[in-house]
Amino acid sequence: MRIVLVEPEIPPNTGNIARLCAATSTELHLIEPFGFKLDDAQLKRSGMDYWQHVVWHRWRNWSAFRQSFGSEAQLWFIESGGPRLYSEVRYDLGDYLVFGRETAGLPRSLLEQNRDRWLRIPMFNEKSRSLNLSNCAALVLYEALRQNGFAGELR
Repeated sequence: MRIVLVEPEIPPNTGNIARLCAATSTELHLIEPFGFKLDDAQLKRSGMDYWQHVVWHRWRNWSAFRQSFGSEAQLWFIESGGPRLYSEVRYDLGDYLVFGRETAGLPRSLLEQNRDRWLRIPMFNEKSRSLNLSNCAALVLYEALRQNGFAGELR
């Protein structure tokens, strides 16, 4: 599996997701611009000593990231308002789970261009704007791993 963070802004979220990626052998893709420096102390602290165990890539923008692989790649865009729940689709181990900025989410144009792969996590309280980014990434990633029988799990 692969997690993609488009223009992440909050260092602890990215660090927590890096730790998640290390624990699950999930590749991490970080797309600039960032709301922090990669040597940020909060980023390192939240990722603990797991960064050395993460296969990760840095991309200067969405276009550079998108040109790095073929059209056969399956990207899932997780953002509020999606027409389907994250649990209603079938994930493959090579899929990309794409998440947007903490304050703005994914660009509306990107979501509209990929409406058939735009997924949402259900919310139940109208006063709650969103879930934490690292929680969303964990939730969707573990559903994808569950669907694939938790392949590669260490016991």
